[in-house]
Amino acid sequence: MAQSYSSSDIKNILEEKYRLFNQKTFIENDPICIPHSFSRKEDIEISAFLTSTIAWGNRKSIINNAKKMMLLLENSPYDFIINHTTEDLKKIKHFSHRTFNIEDFLNFIHCLKSLYLNHGGLEQVFSLKQNHEQNLAAFPSYFFEGFDHLRTFKHVAKIDSGSAAKRLNMFLRWMVRKDDFGVDFGIWHNINMANLFIPLDVHSGRSARSLGLLHRKQNDWKAVLELTVALRSFDSKDPVKYDFSLFGMGVMEKII
Repeated sequence: MAQSYSSSDIKNILEEKYRLFNQKTFIENDPICIPHSFSRKEDIEISAFLTSTIAWGNRKSIINNAKKMMLLLENSPYDFIINHTTEDLKKIKHFSHRTFNIEDFLNFIHCLKSLYLNHGGLEQVFSLKQNHEQNLAAFPSYFFEGFDHLRTFKHVAKIDSGSAAKRLNMFLRWMVRKDDFGVDFGIWHNINMANLFIPLDVHSGRSARSLGLLHRKQNDWKAVLELTVALRSFDSKDPVKYDFSLFGMGVMEKII
């Protein structure tokens, strides 16, 4: 059972932990270090998207395998995605992270190329509709448009099927949020960070429930909506900044 906290107590805890964990020292041991190794906008967003796609499991393993992906893309992800040849793809013979394997990786390369050539890229696709939730729901259709990658479909979350879409929401936090601390990039300007949804996983979910912010037991899309609404009551302009707080409490401090 969650301990009883007042609203002011919860806000103080969230703000304290936000300032504690939203520091550049956080970058080195988090998957966000991968896109931080690039400076070109397209390289940042593509490396961030691929890294967030495999962001489950041990963080060290995520980082190591994301680095392998970047090496396979010749450390120029955008140029490789757009200009690769059949021979370039034949050189990519081995890759896996958990259930994301070489077939999925090659499929993602094809889909990303199509997305940039036909729809203007990742930021454009996530900005097509006024409603951010509708953009999240529509993204898988745009990403896999014209492709029949049945086994790869599972690696892009579908919120209309109830998925919490933790990795997509984390990717969007990285791209959209902008503050003075330098962890998140804030390089996308077509999405208001007030409209972002919390990247909900087992760690942030436990932290949120311990504070009485989340009552739904499943970590699904309904839980994401419930928790995001609660967090907006503390900062309506930047609710997902508290991802640092909830994740940090659950993983860094291991207090839950």
